[in-house]
Amino acid sequence: MKEERRSLTVRPEEAGLRLDVFVAQRGLSLTRSQTEKLAKSGRVELGGRPARAGRRVAPGERVDVWLPAETVDESPVPEPIPLDILFEDDHVLVLNKPQRLIVHPSAGRRGGTLVNALLAHTRSLAAGSGPHRPGIVHRLDRDTSGLMVVAKSEVAYDELSRQVRGRELERRYLAVVWGRMGPDRLLIQVPVGRHLRDGTRMAAVPRPEGGRRVRSAITDVRVAERLGVATLVEARLETGRTHQIRVHLAHQGHPVVGDRVYGLRRARREKAALEEATLAYVRALRGHALHAQSLRFRHPVSSQMLQFSAPPPAPMSALLAHLRQKIREMGEENGTRGREEGGDESRP
Repeated sequence: MKEERRSLTVRPEEAGLRLDVFVAQRGLSLTRSQTEKLAKSGRVELGGRPARAGRRVAPGERVDVWLPAETVDESPVPEPIPLDILFEDDHVLVLNKPQRLIVHPSAGRRGGTLVNALLAHTRSLAAGSGPHRPGIVHRLDRDTSGLMVVAKSEVAYDELSRQVRGRELERRYLAVVWGRMGPDRLLIQVPVGRHLRDGTRMAAVPRPEGGRRVRSAITDVRVAERLGVATLVEARLETGRTHQIRVHLAHQGHPVVGDRVYGLRRARREKAALEEATLAYVRALRGHALHAQSLRFRHPVSSQMLQFSAPPPAPMSALLAHLRQKIREMGEENGTRGREEGGDESRP
C-alpha cells in the first residue's frame, strides 16, 4: 500500500506550536515521537519543504504529512455506547460525559471513545478538526466528567469554535482539592506550557525562560465549601489550555483529589494522614474529583442563550457527603466537649 498524504492548515490559535505538537493535536493518530521520526525521514513538510519537528508553525501555513501505510487508520466506527444527552437539535448536542470515557480516538486507542458513541447515535456530525474528531468543539480529560457541546452541522462548528476562541462559551467546574484554601476567591493568571521533561504533561510557567513556548492561562476560582482536609471549589475557565484547572490548582498547592499526574507529593502527604474510612471514598473516585458542572453558550443558529447543569458523578458526591458528615460530627463533638468543660459555670 502506498503512502498517504494528509494536508493541514495552521489556524490562528495554533500559531507558535511546535510542528510535532501541532500534528499530534490534529487527529492523525500520531504521537509527537512518531511525528519526529517522520520529520527526520523528510515525510513532514511545511510550506512544501521538509521541516524539523521543533519548527514553530505560523497561521495559514500548510503542513503536509506523508503517512506510512501502517499508520493510515480507517475512520472511527460507530459503537453502541450509552450517552447521557441533555439537549439535541439539528445543529448541536449537549451531553454529560462520564468519567473514564476518552473523547476521541488517538494513537493506541481506536475505539471505545465518545466519538465512536456519537457516530452510533447520529450520522449528522460536523467534520471538526480531523477525521477522528467529528463534531468535537472542546474536550474534557478522560477522568473529568461533565458537560460538553458537540456540533452536528458545519455552521454550528464554526460558530461554537468562534465562541470558544472569543471566551463567550462559559464553562464552570466543581473540584475537590487537597487542603484548606485560604482566600474565598482567587484569580490564577499563570502561563501554561509543556513540561520540560515529560511532553505528555503540562506545567505552570510563571517566568518563561530560553524561548520556552507558553500560552496565557486564566482560571477564576471561588471557594464553595471548606471540608476540613479538603476544599470544594468552583472554577471558571477564561482560557482553555490543556489540563489548565488541574495545573493551576496544583501550582497553588491545592491539587485536585485523585489526580494521578499533578501534585502527587501533596496528595501522598494528605492521604497518609487520612483515616481508613475517608481514604476508601478517595480510592472509590477511580480518577480525579473534577466535574464540568455548567455550560452556557449562544445557540449557533437561533442565537438563543442556552444554559445547562449536571450534578457530579456518584463517587464524587459520596466523597462530598462523607466529608460534610465528618465536619458535622466534629462540630457536635466540639460542642459537647465545650458544654462538659463549662460544667458548673453554666449553671445559674
